[in-house]
Amino acid sequence: MAGHSKWAQIKRKKAANDKERGKTISKHIRAIQSAVREGGGGDPGNNLPLKNALAAAKSDNVNAETVERAIERALGASEGNAFETVFYEGYGPSSVAVLVEALTDNRNRSAAELRHIFGKHGGNMSGSTAWQFHSKGVIILAQHDEALQELAIELGAEDLETDAEGLTVYTDPAQLYRVTEGLQAQGYEPQVSQLSRVAQTETPLEPDEAAAVARFLDALEDLDDVQNVYTTADLSALAVVG
Repeated sequence: MAGHSKWAQIKRKKAANDKERGKTISKHIRAIQSAVREGGGGDPGNNLPLKNALAAAKSDNVNAETVERAIERALGASEGNAFETVFYEGYGPSSVAVLVEALTDNRNRSAAELRHIFGKHGGNMSGSTAWQFHSKGVIILAQHDEALQELAIELGAEDLETDAEGLTVYTDPAQLYRVTEGLQAQGYEPQVSQLSRVAQTETPLEPDEAAAVARFLDALEDLDDVQNVYTTADLSALAVVG
């Protein structure tokens, strides 16, 4: 699962500048407001989609005031654009499988924009790819000491992955919050804690291929409607090219 962890870290670094930060916050606001309407209320204890959206926003350090305003606006809105979650499937450079999660009020517009990006980077939106991914809880921490790894396993982690930047913990989706809260109770604060799609089998890439795939994934995530991009690409080789 090295590619998933690497891509998550790249996205966090990419969002460090002001322009990308603003785009990231905007996507979280849209997701939170959609979750309030979808789940029927502003209480995350009774609204699982909202709980997931709030966890993702917290992972990207969206401040509490912004979150509260998004919830209040969603609760007070009697009309407006109806956003829906849509998944688009296809293959990118080096034939890596891609699953794109979009939150859109216009399926045709989203599909056209995505098809353009796929084609521009030598990919295509054809074939089924969703079956190549498992739903998982993903927790990323800056530390990877032995005590932390043992704690994660005790709390119910299904798999662990370490690298120079920290530890990635994979859980059953239903156990994500229990494991996260258990880590927090012991003083470990995750950088990322959210539901995700993880490739069953990864596609190994050479450094230049990994760089091309990363540019393609970047272009997809730059689209306003795109919330998440999942891929079978093993992007570990990006460490070689910096």
